[in-house]
Amino acid sequence: MKHLSLIWTFFKASAISDLEYRMNIVVKIATDIIWYVAQLSVFEVLFTHTHSIAGWDLGATRVFMGVLFLVDAFYMLIFSENLDKFSEKIRKGDLDLLLAKPVNAQFMLSFQRMTVAYLGNILIAFSYLIYALTSLGRAVNYWQLLFLLLAVPSALGIVYGIRFFFSASALIFTRAENINYVWHQFYRLGTRPDAVYPAWLRYGILTVVPVGFIASVPARLILEPPNPILIFGMIFLSVLFVYISTRFWKFALRFYASASS
Repeated sequence: MKHLSLIWTFFKASAISDLEYRMNIVVKIATDIIWYVAQLSVFEVLFTHTHSIAGWDLGATRVFMGVLFLVDAFYMLIFSENLDKFSEKIRKGDLDLLLAKPVNAQFMLSFQRMTVAYLGNILIAFSYLIYALTSLGRAVNYWQLLFLLLAVPSALGIVYGIRFFFSASALIFTRAENINYVWHQFYRLGTRPDAVYPAWLRYGILTVVPVGFIASVPARLILEPPNPILIFGMIFLSVLFVYISTRFWKFALRFYASASS
């Protein structure tokens, strides 16, 4: 309950801070709408020349993109600003203050600053997902949307675990911008349906660095009959990668030298 109370406090403080610059919220939402349009236009153009890409038709791909936008919006709301500025906090000595507080430092680093503007993105993403489902042209079991209650948090857990792992490497290397660049390349692989990749790469993004669980697997849970293996696989990988990130955090702290020392 203490941690939930802290998350709510962080959210309120972040909202107050963001609302001081309302135009910045509008600009962020507008910028992401442009990103959404750019991502969608790629597939919309491709499907004017073909009916299917690796078994994904236009309707299924729209559902995939809707799920991707939804997971991405939640990630950007909660974790993005915190993890993107991880290296900066180490260089400026802000980490020293967090380590001295009577709360888990990894928790503080992960939730301290939220970007409330992305609440609008969540609404846009969910609206687009509903549009994609209604325009499929075939019967949809809307009860399967309940799988999103498992799939979205699980996908967030996987993304968070991988991203925190890369961010925490700054404790060892101090300046980890190039390593973070590697993370963004992995994340980009998850923004396309996994079936479009060759078998070896598809295996990698579903097991080793499971960015395929960001949107490809959740979309299948909605579009296809329920698959218990995928459901439990998502939950397992989410718990596993959060655990790995925690263990790596404790390991990397051994290399940390206080900015004031």
